[in-house]
Amino acid sequence: MSKQDISLIFEDSRPGRRALRFQEVDNKWLGEIPAGLRRGHPPELPEVTELEIARHFTRLSQRNFNIDANFYPLGSCTMKYNPKVLERAARKKEFISLHPLTVPSVVQGCLRIYAETEECLKQICGMDAFSLQPAAGAQGELTGVKICRAYFESRGENRKKIIIPDTAHGTNPASAALTGYQVIEAKSDKHGILNPERLKQVMDKDVALIMITNPNTLGLFEEHILEISRIAHEAGALVYMDGANMNALLGIARPGDMGVDMLHLNLHKTFGSPHGSGGPGSGPLGVKNFLKDYLPVPVVTKKGDDYVFDWGLKHSIGRVHSFYGNFLVILRAFVWLKMVGSDGLRQISEAAIVNANYLKAKVRELLEVPYDSQCMHEFVASAVSLKQFGVRTLDIAKRLLDFGIHPPTIYFPLIVHEALMIEPTESESPETLDEFVSCLRQIISEAHNSPEVLTGSPHNMPVGRVDETYAARNPVLRWTSKS
Repeated sequence: MSKQDISLIFEDSRPGRRALRFQEVDNKWLGEIPAGLRRGHPPELPEVTELEIARHFTRLSQRNFNIDANFYPLGSCTMKYNPKVLERAARKKEFISLHPLTVPSVVQGCLRIYAETEECLKQICGMDAFSLQPAAGAQGELTGVKICRAYFESRGENRKKIIIPDTAHGTNPASAALTGYQVIEAKSDKHGILNPERLKQVMDKDVALIMITNPNTLGLFEEHILEISRIAHEAGALVYMDGANMNALLGIARPGDMGVDMLHLNLHKTFGSPHGSGGPGSGPLGVKNFLKDYLPVPVVTKKGDDYVFDWGLKHSIGRVHSFYGNFLVILRAFVWLKMVGSDGLRQISEAAIVNANYLKAKVRELLEVPYDSQCMHEFVASAVSLKQFGVRTLDIAKRLLDFGIHPPTIYFPLIVHEALMIEPTESESPETLDEFVSCLRQIISEAHNSPEVLTGSPHNMPVGRVDETYAARNPVLRWTSKS
């Protein structure tokens, strides 16, 4: 069987095959199990040999795209290299064997890690307090919006609107709407950033919050951020910054110095923890002092020589996650911060910015870059010119898979037609970026001369084009022998 032809392990099943055989045991104890808890029939498990199991899952692992083997220029997601030393730290038995209900007195080291991680994030972001409880960036921003509502309710105000630029992350309007706010879109200007004059047109006393992504999803720094914050504050509104793109600002600029009242971070994007695969994340929320008492409880504080959980915040919105966040993700970020240090943080952002601008200069020879000013950590190109050949951005993305490159984010942000959102991160070498450009150049040539190569791609993957609409509407979530 070739690597490209992998069946389901259930399809390889043959009656009577075993990977392991157990000795017969006395089953008298089975009578003690209540009848309602006993199986009515044997479990539907595949019957295969140990060698078949080993080969099956090894082949599956070889089909996976992963950062150790492939380039991931995935815009707005910062799919950077995660040092393996972080995994070694997170897998120490002293950490993985802990129960979340362990009393604080015997996990002082873990609580210290929480506290020191918060201190690092406060210094990096210019904020006064953090909660590490949110389990992802989207939950972090939802926590921020809930704090916004609680803050204004405590003041007897019933503000109904949240302003969100059209270059913000897509979860921002979802978090605002989920919390009961009316979403007001603010249009970016011809340079791809939010113009203060346009903000004034939609700002009024009914606005509770402006949620701004900086750098925005075009990879551009919102250079009017100080003026934007002033306009919001004069109207009595708060300023929230989506910090998912913080990889461009580390050690260079602090959101707290820009007038930002709240922001969330993605430890699983910016701070060295693995990202993706549906695994755990971490989206800490930082606030200024006047919002500190609204943070989720508990928070970690130091009482004398001991670290304790404090449940006494006067205006807390309550819990947003079981226990206190995803500890092993936070641990990875803590180790990473200690490894790179303050000088290393700035070098990371500088390298990310240089890589993005280097790659943009190469890509704009092949594709249009609608907002072609100096970018930060990422940029957005457009394949709209290739539609005349019957080629779309999706075709480019699928064809890149044949070259062993994970596609960039596509069709986002929505303000760029046929968008490719490209982020090389600081991890990649110039040689890797040049190889990506070389592959892209071949793909553009194919679009002009043999577009059927693109529209029929990928050619070298185990699965070709699928009906994505049908798959989304009719997912198969469980296999049974009757499937």
